[in-house]
Amino acid sequence: MKKDTKQPQGCTNLKLRQLTRVVSRHYDHYVAHAGLKTTQYSLLSYVVKLGPLRPSDLARHMRMEASTLTRNMQPLVVQGWLKIGAGADARSRVVTATDAGKAKQAEAQRAWKKAQLALNEQLGTEKVAALHALLDDCIDLVAEGLDTPDS
Repeated sequence: MKKDTKQPQGCTNLKLRQLTRVVSRHYDHYVAHAGLKTTQYSLLSYVVKLGPLRPSDLARHMRMEASTLTRNMQPLVVQGWLKIGAGADARSRVVTATDAGKAKQAEAQRAWKKAQLALNEQLGTEKVAALHALLDDCIDLVAEGLDTPDS
């Protein structure tokens, strides 16, 4: 009797990027009503939740390169939603959400919740929960592999 062993087909990176683009468009559609992109909403949410904090700590929490973080923060600073101020010493900086930024994040969060509910309905909550668990496991395993020095 033949054993059913399904082998992955295609490139995992490509498939993940395709999924990310489709899901990002879905969320962008909803969050755009608040005047933000999903990346901006995520960044603003992290600062509201964790701030004030150093940009390097924010980048680590978001699993993002520092240069990408800096580029993504600039429009939020220009809009007056984030403030980058002096840190503990002359060389350090701290990112803080302004009152306007907190209000914008709350507005966008309402839109984000609508996007999440719509996606849950479209895919089914069981599938979404299974996807979250699988992604969390994969993130941990791949990140662990990146932290291991080459032999």
